[in-house]
Amino acid sequence: MGLLQTWRELAYEREMSERDSQIFWANYFNIEKGIYEKILANPDEVVSGTVKELAEKYGTELMIMVGFLDGIDESLKTPNNIEEMTEDTVVSLDFDKELLYKNMVECKAEWLYTLPQWDSLLSEEKRKELYKTQKLSHTVIAAPKVGRNDPCPCGSGKKYKKCCGK
Repeated sequence: MGLLQTWRELAYEREMSERDSQIFWANYFNIEKGIYEKILANPDEVVSGTVKELAEKYGTELMIMVGFLDGIDESLKTPNNIEEMTEDTVVSLDFDKELLYKNMVECKAEWLYTLPQWDSLLSEEKRKELYKTQKLSHTVIAAPKVGRNDPCPCGSGKKYKKCCGK
């Protein structure tokens, strides 16, 4: 069984009480926040190494690092092969700033997209724009309804009721 599958079973599939689940995720999110604070503080440094080395570098357990890599993978310029990674797999954390911010907004991870490190990476206007774009990407906007006495949208010049509305 690969590391990613082990992580997913640990995090999502095993039976945990509500209290144990809350403790598990609160601990994970706290560690995740700490890692993001470090990588966002120095965004020009492309962090890379084996999964085991990164876990040691950020002072966390191997499985927590696997969960972190699972979460950040969609925001990387070149995704890692996380499906088949082992503790000796070399991974890179070369992330796209805007994509990472948008993905944090999509996940509703307010504790991450409001980190003060973003202030030096993206302007406030850019963050507002990315936030709005991400929120609107899931909003369905209905096309205006054509009234029966309105001109037909096909361009015939007839009323809708006498043309395509039949």
